[in-house]
Amino acid sequence: MKHDVKDGRAAGRPVSCLQQAARSAKAAGTEALLRHLEDADASKTRSDLHVHTTVSDGSDTFAEALAQAKEQGVSHIAFTNHDTTAHLDEAIALGADFGVEVVGGVEISAWDSSRKRKAHILGYGLSAESPAVETLCAPVLARRNDSSQWQLDRLLEAGYDIDIDRVHALALASTALYKQHLMAALTDEPYASDAYQDLYRSLFKGEGICVRDIEYVDASDAVRAIVEDGGVAVLAHPGQLDSYALVDELVECGLRGIEKYHPDHGLRDWATCNTLADRYGLVRTGGSDYHGRFGRVPHIGYRAANR
Repeated sequence: MKHDVKDGRAAGRPVSCLQQAARSAKAAGTEALLRHLEDADASKTRSDLHVHTTVSDGSDTFAEALAQAKEQGVSHIAFTNHDTTAHLDEAIALGADFGVEVVGGVEISAWDSSRKRKAHILGYGLSAESPAVETLCAPVLARRNDSSQWQLDRLLEAGYDIDIDRVHALALASTALYKQHLMAALTDEPYASDAYQDLYRSLFKGEGICVRDIEYVDASDAVRAIVEDGGVAVLAHPGQLDSYALVDELVECGLRGIEKYHPDHGLRDWATCNTLADRYGLVRTGGSDYHGRFGRVPHIGYRAANR
């Protein structure tokens, strides 16, 4: 039983020396902005540099996220959808309408092959046309989509009452089908509720019928792709994934920052991030990792400005 929802593909383009020089200058400007935002007292701003939308596995559109950012008093927001820079130019332009500065970003799903664990890499200062990131991540999106299709088929075969129309609507707004879309089509329970979490664990964890993982890109390649496109590479929530040991080798590839402020980080993580930032001259960033109704974080800006 096969229920195809969508397919995605991308291709990279060669970069001229002139284009590379322009991207290097843009990266310098982006890093300067991130360092400005790092010091809340000096910048007089409030930022959230880790936000997901319907373009990946979030529930809010760009416009909905920007309206909320304005309401929460957030002056700078970075859209960091998983493994894609799709529609970032549209989001940046839309930000001007809301009076919120949008930093084009991405969160690349990567892998630490030495330690056999996941590691996420954030990229900032990117545009919708980011060929190195696009080429690297297109196969990941395809694998994720195929895996979620397989999970959907397992749910249907097992007789679960799943709203296929909702699955299609959510997938078509995104760049791939995600398990968050499947859960949204299975239950109306809030993400943080016991009912939602029990159902999720029974299906996607342990011996659940939907347990499956995909192959991710190497973390070093993720950093290199972001740098090649003129972006600033930052290690995402290292406390959540225990990816601190990666910093040394990623700095060699062009890593310029570390995400210190994150809802899953505590005082020990802050201290570790400070130590690494001081050692390697990294910028410290912060974000809520907001996914709307598909996550625990209640609003944009949540804990992102707790400095």
